[in-house]
Amino acid sequence: MPYATVVLTVHGLRKSFNDRSRGTFNAVDGVSFTVKAGEVYGLLGPNGAGKTTTLRIIATLTDANEGSVTVDGVNRMKDPLGARQKLAYVAAESGLPEKLSAREVVRLFAGVQGTPNGKKRADELLERLGASSFADTPCGELSTGMKRRVVLARALVHNPSVLLLDEPTDGLDVPGRREVLALIREQAAAGRAVILSSHIMGEVERVVDRIGMMAKGKMVAEGDINAIREISGADNLDDAFMALVGGS
Repeated sequence: MPYATVVLTVHGLRKSFNDRSRGTFNAVDGVSFTVKAGEVYGLLGPNGAGKTTTLRIIATLTDANEGSVTVDGVNRMKDPLGARQKLAYVAAESGLPEKLSAREVVRLFAGVQGTPNGKKRADELLERLGASSFADTPCGELSTGMKRRVVLARALVHNPSVLLLDEPTDGLDVPGRREVLALIREQAAAGRAVILSSHIMGEVERVVDRIGMMAKGKMVAEGDINAIREISGADNLDDAFMALVGGS
C-alpha cells in the first residue's frame, strides 16, 4: 500500500533522567522517524530501550530536552494542546474508572474533547468496536478484552489523526489479541497514522508496515520487515530482534 502524507514527524528527540545508580542517562538519545497516514509503525526494543518515553513525549505527557515533534502539522513543542487534539495515546494500563459504565466513560471523554455530537459518536464507536452489548456495564466488571475495546473507543472519540498504542494486547488471550490487531489495521485503513509498541514479534509481523528498532535510547535499525531481516541477517523477526538489540 503506498503512503503519501507524513502525519507524524519526530526529529532528534533526546530525554535524560537522573538515576541514583546510573547518574544522568539518556532514556531517548537522538531518535528520529516519520509515520504516514494509513501506516502502522512498529516501535520495538527491549525493556528500557526508550519506547514508552518516546511515546509519552509525542503524547505531550513528558517533555523532551531536545528535538521536535510535529503532529498533523502542529508543532508539539510550541502548541502541546493543539497537538494533543490531533492524537490519542493508549497506555498499557486501561485506567478505566470501575464504577462508570463503558458508555459513560466514552461520552465523558467526548465532552472533554468537545467532540461534535459527542454522545452519538461515543455510542457509534462502542457499536463499531463490538462493545455495545456491554455499554451500560460498569468498567470494573468488564473482561480485559472488553476493557481494551472501551479504551480504544475512548481514544478515538475525537477522531485523532495519530494513534499511539503501548502494548495494546498485554494481558489478552489469543482471540482477544486477534481482535485488537484487526482493530489496529482498521484504524490504519481509516487513514490514521498508528504507532504500535509491542514485545510480541508474531503480532508485530501481522500488522506493521515498517519497524523502528530501539536500544539504549537510540534508533538502531529502521525499515519494513524484509529490510530488518536483511539488516540483521536473520530469517525471522524474533531472530532479527535478538541480533539487533537482544544484548542491550
